[in-house]
Amino acid sequence: MLYTKFFNPAASITTLALLVLSFMAGPAYAGMTPEVAKIQSDWAIANYQAAGDEQEALYVDLIDRCDQLTAGKPGDASAKIWCGIVNSTYAGVAGGLSALKYAKIARGYLEEAIKIEPTALSGAAQTSLGTLYYKVPGWPIGFGSDKKAKKLLLSGIKTNPTGIDSNYFYADFLFENNELKEARKYLMQAKQAQPRQDRPLADKGRHKEIDQLMAAIDKKLDKR
Repeated sequence: MLYTKFFNPAASITTLALLVLSFMAGPAYAGMTPEVAKIQSDWAIANYQAAGDEQEALYVDLIDRCDQLTAGKPGDASAKIWCGIVNSTYAGVAGGLSALKYAKIARGYLEEAIKIEPTALSGAAQTSLGTLYYKVPGWPIGFGSDKKAKKLLLSGIKTNPTGIDSNYFYADFLFENNELKEARKYLMQAKQAQPRQDRPLADKGRHKEIDQLMAAIDKKLDKR
């Protein structure tokens, strides 16, 4: 699955759904409460297995649960990370003018998570937030910034140098900036990441995206 800027006026706002922010290396539930782990597992179902009205209903339920969870656990970094992920991906499902609203909510959650515990869930907040910054266009439409994106994505890689997601999203950022050889290097690192035994659904989806991005990179390189 390839990516474009979220809010390209010439494209559908539903391209926000392409974010697919699924993070963490190692055991899926490490460092998470049962409530957060349940949001993570239900998010995977909504994101990878549902569609249409069913998918939107699942996301609405997740949004409601996130509001309740973070209100009751304001210092839980993992809860804020996963609620940031939920809002990011729901932005694509909601579409229209709601897309930027939920992207901003996601940004807030992720910024709070970084303040609480920068390395929580293997640096997922930095990678998630960095991805938001390069997917959302800049002023006057949105808050996007490639400079901030690069800094955050590299911070995510520093925390989790062999992670599938940290390397994949930085590779995608480099691809969008036409740094093809460098992008391929990080994409190979993502492809070689150790499987997450408790997250086969997320890994299957990510590897599909890795293969698609690799094909796009090789196609561009062949034309040079």
